Parts: sequence; structure tokens; C-alpha cells
Amino acid sequence: MGFSNRVTRALGVDVPILSAPMGWVARPELVAAVSNAGGMGLVPGSLPLEEVRGDIRRVRDLTDKPFGINVPILVARDPRVVDMIVEERVGFVTTSAGPPARYTPLLKDAGLTVYHVVPSLRAALKAVDAGVDGLIVEGNEGAGFKNPREVSTMVLVPLVAQRCGLPVIAAGGVADGRSLAAAFCLGAEGAQMGTRMLASAESAVHDNLKQAVLAATETDTVLLDGALGRPMRVLRTDLVDSLLDLPDPDAFARLAHVTTLYHEGDLAASLAQLGQVAGRVDEILPVAEIFRRTLKEFDEVVGGLPR
Repeated sequence: MGFSNRVTRALGVDVPILSAPMGWVARPELVAAVSNAGGMGLVPGSLPLEEVRGDIRRVRDLTDKPFGINVPILVARDPRVVDMIVEERVGFVTTSAGPPARYTPLLKDAGLTVYHVVPSLRAALKAVDAGVDGLIVEGNEGAGFKNPREVSTMVLVPLVAQRCGLPVIAAGGVADGRSLAAAFCLGAEGAQMGTRMLASAESAVHDNLKQAVLAATETDTVLLDGALGRPMRVLRTDLVDSLLDLPDPDAFARLAHVTTLYHEGDLAASLAQLGQVAGRVDEILPVAEIFRRTLKEFDEVVGGLPR
């Protein structure tokens, strides 16, 4: 089955699958592999400005396919990030973790396509008012920082798709063709994969973390820092269990050592941000093979629906 919808046409891709812009994980090799497979690789914009610029140029060395960049608004506070994106000729931007009105007008004035990541209908409506072109709708089962008020992809995607009218990309819980087909049934026109891409051959993280994903069950992630209003979903480890016993764990501070986890494989050094879908990932594969299997299964599932 070929794809032709608002997402593929706006992004200029063959397959409406995005890789999550995971800081220290989605290095140029992973970003380019996703784009080369027909999807949309995303450069994480959470790193220092010149490092992000270097990543963009390295991705361009590795692929002639479209790729994009994520701007986490509360982290990327330097408005020069917009100038840098324009200078580097990146045509697609996702924004997240902050008010969409801060950068959307600037990005749109520069002729860029802008999608905003939203964890609720209220946030989606604000993004629509800000003038974004589309929405990445992120359920609470996904990895990373979450909405303090939990809502799943199954509930959130059809709600936003019905009420907002913009193209929707589903995020959280998508790892293969069956879950991609489910996202389409819910009203999405694409999906973003994070944990599945972290556990790929091109992912920059240490093999210890990849093997931890393979060993994880569907119940082996947990939300931390919920009492502080900034919950994040992480892999349950001995460190995480010790934090769960504290009235004020301040898990966010533990992320200061996340590069030790990602680069050296020390699971006790920091917090591994993983989604519940880790329980469905059981093999480390090259990105191209992940795409091949995903699309084959998607066709089989969609083709079987009339029966």
C-alpha cells in the first residue's frame, strides 16, 4: 500500500512515520536512516545551538531525503534557533514543551511547515490558534515528559482529530504495523516512533540500554515526579524504585548524568526514558528493516479489516 495523505504531501515523504527527536539518542546516523527509509527523521534541537547545526549538516551528508528538526520551546530559548533553521534550509519543524505561539509565527513567516506536540485537547486547540500546520498527539504511554493529567493515545488521538481538523500524527504506543494501522483507525495520518527507534541498530545509545528495552515487559515503565507536576515515563530500575519511596524525588535532577547512561550503559547513573511499548519490542533491527516489517504488517492488517 502506498501512502498519500496530508502528512506525506506536506512533508514530502513516502511513509508518514517520524522518529522521535530524542536528545543524545537521535544522532545524525539514526535521523538519516529514517529519512532514507522513506520517513521523516528529526534532529533533536535540545542540544547547544552550534551542535545542532553540526548535526543538521552531518545528516545532510548522509541523506538527500527530507528531514526535520524539533524545537523544545522551554529549552531552546534563544530565538536565534529560528535563524539557524532557516540558514540551514530545514523545511519541517516540530515544536514542543512550551507555548506554540512563541515560535510558530516566526517559523511560518520563514515559509516552514510547523507541527506542534500536544498532550491534551486544550493544548491542541491553542496550537491551532497559534497557526500550526499539524499536530503530534502524544498519549501518556509514551516515553519522556508527560501531561500531569494522564490520557492515552487511544482516547486523545480521535478526540483531537475530530475537534481540530488539522493533520494528526499519533505518538505513544506505536512500534509496528499493527499499531500504525490502529493509529490510522483512530484518525491519525501518521505516527511517531521513539522507543522502537531507540532500540534500532543506528541508535546512538549503549547496547546495555537496548538490551534493557528487549527485556522490558509492558509494565516495566513508571511515571516519576508526578507530585511535582512534571511526570516523566522511565524504565523501572533499582534507582527508580529508590526514588519512588521518596516524598519529593526530584527525578529531573537525575537527568544530569543521562549521557553516562546513554554512552557508557550504566543504568544506575540516570533515568532511561522509555514508553510502555518497550514491552512489545523484542529485537534490535536496522531502521530499514523496521520500516519494511512495519509496512508489510500494516498492509496485512489493513487488508484483513474487511474480513
